[in-house]
Amino acid sequence: MAMSVGSSDDDMMVDMNTTPLIDVMLVLLIMFIITIPVQTHAVKMNMPVNSQSAPPPTPPEIIRIDVDFDGTVTWNGETVPNRAELQAKLYRIAQLPDQPEVHLRPNKLVTYKHVAMVMAEAQRLGVTKIGIVGNEQFM
Repeated sequence: MAMSVGSSDDDMMVDMNTTPLIDVMLVLLIMFIITIPVQTHAVKMNMPVNSQSAPPPTPPEIIRIDVDFDGTVTWNGETVPNRAELQAKLYRIAQLPDQPEVHLRPNKLVTYKHVAMVMAEAQRLGVTKIGIVGNEQFM
């Protein structure tokens, strides 16, 4: 028996059969995929010839500035006694044509004002290669 909707048996259920349409669509899709040519993208690059005359680049000089929990600043392990001495050292490296990298390593317990002071002085004096090292301790 057929499923009847409504009260009379004379009503016919008219639905479009979409199965043949889907079959035709899938066949066309497969044919389209097969007939597309394979796209190969090539980038022309001029690679350097094996020249051993150029020396390998030298690693940059690294200056390590540590800020201890009480605000004490050390420069490569040597304690900086006051802010004027820190400014003088930062000014000297800012005047170099090839500035060394400055790695700022704050202690986990130091207040932000001490770290911000060192960063502000470095920026004001023109130090461009500065980064904070040791962020994993704050995770």
